[in-house]
Amino acid sequence: MMRVGVIFPQFEFGNDPAAIRDYAQTAEALGYTHIGADDHVIGPNPQRPGGWNGWVTFRTPFHEPFVLFSFMASITRHIEFETCVLLLPQRQTVLVAKQAATLDVLSAGRLRLGVGIGWNIIEYLALGADFHTRGRRVDEQITLLRQLWTQPLVTFESPHHTIPDAGINPLPVQRPIPIWIGGQSEAAIRRAARLGDGWMPLYPNAEEARPGLELLDRYLAEAGRSRDNFGLEARIPFGEGNPTTWEHLIEGWQKAGTTHLSLLTTSCGFTSPQEHLNALRHFASAIGLSATG
Repeated sequence: MMRVGVIFPQFEFGNDPAAIRDYAQTAEALGYTHIGADDHVIGPNPQRPGGWNGWVTFRTPFHEPFVLFSFMASITRHIEFETCVLLLPQRQTVLVAKQAATLDVLSAGRLRLGVGIGWNIIEYLALGADFHTRGRRVDEQITLLRQLWTQPLVTFESPHHTIPDAGINPLPVQRPIPIWIGGQSEAAIRRAARLGDGWMPLYPNAEEARPGLELLDRYLAEAGRSRDNFGLEARIPFGEGNPTTWEHLIEGWQKAGTTHLSLLTTSCGFTSPQEHLNALRHFASAIGLSATG
């Protein structure tokens, strides 16, 4: 059975704490299994010298996911949380380990960490991180995170990290916290197969995902692994709210071996939090989610 969650509509939902509370509690009550949230720390000015063509700007609101999930965890009981994805190489690895471990403890083990390398060079510059080595660094970061989450003391020396016999406390409930890999490039798929607990691409449907899945299976086999203990997450757009469309998409992802689905309610013309909540209810009813008490 696939686990069905929702993607928090960061840049359309607004900043009202009461509305964010209602979103988390409604998703849990409807039977969704997880809430995902994207990650962008800072946005460029499109009028800056040199211009800017990326869709994320200083006008695009994003709540920091560790803080957002800490708030949501305090007002829910069992729904899980996933970053989808945290832009890991632009952050300090040890600090991410500490933040994730703290959230995992305070949520009683409800965190799944999706990570990626991102595309926004301005964000890397603003955070004092090297954009051009982000791919090489993320492999080290994943290895180091798992050590920090499972060992009381860590000694680690690499081109980008030095831990001189030290550790974080408290350790997380999950040891280690699951790490899923985002991205659809060949390098990202190879990284997911080698280092990830799962893969979260952004294909619009299973048919377009087929070449990527074939590549994933090949790299998993090369790593001595298979999809038997490996997760795959797909996104289902709410779109026009047509259950027939959803049924077709879900059927395709089921056949592709998907373990997790996440409903995406952005870019549907919604202008209020209530419209997003109504979309969650409509989708849950259409696919037969079981409400929780």
